[in-house]
Amino acid sequence: MKQMIVQKKDLVWAYVALVIVTFCSCAKKLDLYPRDQFANDVFWTSEANVNVALTALYRGNIQMQKAAEFGPTDWWSYNGLLFLEFATDNAYDRRGDNSNFNKLTNGTLTANTGDYPNYWSNSYSRISRCNYFLDNIGKAAIGDALRKRVIAEARFLRATQYLYLSTYFGAVPLVTAVLQPEQANKVTKAPLSEVQAFVAKELTDAAADLPTAKQLAAPERGRATQQAALAFLGRLYLNQENWQQAAVTYKKIIDLNEHLIDPDYASLFNGTNESSKEIIFATQYLVDLAPNGMLQHFFPAMSAGWGIFCPLGSLAEAYDFKDGSAFSYNSPQYDPADFGKNRDPRLAATILYSNALFKGAPYISHPDVTSSPDQLTLSKQATRTGFSMRKFAYDGFGGGDLQNSGIDLPIIRYAEVLLSYLEAQVRMGIAGQGLLDETINKVRARASVSMPPVTEQDPVKLMAILKKERRVELALEGTRLWDLYRWNDAVTVLQGKFFGAAYPGAKNLRKAPDGATDPNSRWYVTTKNFKAENYPWPVPQAEVNINPNLK
Repeated sequence: MKQMIVQKKDLVWAYVALVIVTFCSCAKKLDLYPRDQFANDVFWTSEANVNVALTALYRGNIQMQKAAEFGPTDWWSYNGLLFLEFATDNAYDRRGDNSNFNKLTNGTLTANTGDYPNYWSNSYSRISRCNYFLDNIGKAAIGDALRKRVIAEARFLRATQYLYLSTYFGAVPLVTAVLQPEQANKVTKAPLSEVQAFVAKELTDAAADLPTAKQLAAPERGRATQQAALAFLGRLYLNQENWQQAAVTYKKIIDLNEHLIDPDYASLFNGTNESSKEIIFATQYLVDLAPNGMLQHFFPAMSAGWGIFCPLGSLAEAYDFKDGSAFSYNSPQYDPADFGKNRDPRLAATILYSNALFKGAPYISHPDVTSSPDQLTLSKQATRTGFSMRKFAYDGFGGGDLQNSGIDLPIIRYAEVLLSYLEAQVRMGIAGQGLLDETINKVRARASVSMPPVTEQDPVKLMAILKKERRVELALEGTRLWDLYRWNDAVTVLQGKFFGAAYPGAKNLRKAPDGATDPNSRWYVTTKNFKAENYPWPVPQAEVNINPNLK
């Protein structure tokens, strides 16, 4: 897709101009597009134009702007995907308790809460483009094989949007053709079961017509594959607690034997290993042409970043010691001066903690060190937890513009596939050392991690271990909220006080509102009060105002 973006960057708007009538956030009035570009009857005449249209389907946010994202533009943008971690026990938004992401799970979510409506409108924008593409691809002068493939890609992209919508909003309108405005503003919700059945069929059919990862030519990296369709289908079955079908689906990916666990964990997220066979599907970015502003948001203040992504102590404490024992502040292995000492190597690859090096200099977040730009306070443009993002904040970045990064964003990795396959098997009461060695232990044994193998085979105990492994392996990649929702754990996990880093002896340590002193000398961050009625999310009020059928 990167090659397609480079070759077609000047033509993308030609395709956008064709989408005259869309079901996009049920607009109050029809947007008018320029009529002096390609007309529909002459556009679908070449393979090149089909590629232009296909590129537009992959681009969730049509505007390729060289800037940071200030709202979730898409489920697959860094703001839309990674910032969902702010709604979990993994991370905190530096913008504070009034952050719209925080409101998703702190008990204050309403249909008028900002930002989250973008997921709805941008999903239907992409669905509209997919519908338009599918309605018109029959006119294109292309070969049958190519037509079959691009139809499968469009169906894949449309199905994934319905998967996300149904996962977070529940019952939603199921629109499979371009609508006139009067039709769009009267649509009704389809039952959740109907939406999920549609997603299952679309992804199953798409997988049959898509190339496998091995068959994908190098310049086509980023386009949908059979494995990508199956991976999203597996997610659907996990949502439905259809463990048998989930296991069968994930096993198909495993049996294709085209993906693997990469030995270098950190390289999967810093742009140096984007063609890794572990990455099944990723958002493609390209410096200057289709960049992202991740580094601007994630870099610490010491390196001119905004430090907006603040991991919570809850996540940092989830990483075991290197010998496999659970982390404890009372353990002799814990070193207050070096939080990552003796720990699972994935901690240092994911979280930047005080005294760790960043660009060759120590990152100092101690609340008493007033000279540090990253001092933990409630006022500096720096961390609010004492921790900062490390996973996607590549300190080897050599460019001068932090808003012009070409680092790709992994959406699904093979590690998730193996852990999900194991989960489906465990849920059916199946466990054995062979299964463990082929799944969770493969993930833990990667060369740069090398954590002790799991041997527990009791289903209940193993499920607890698996949940923890998913959390640390997939940390800050945007999957935690989905896991908490589908496990029904949000109502218990997202409750009470949350803390940041520990600073024994600190004079400026923030305490909880009740004045209680934390026994581990941790900085108090926030309190959550998740309510069961906050999930699924309500349809945005602006949509209901236009179409009361969506209430």
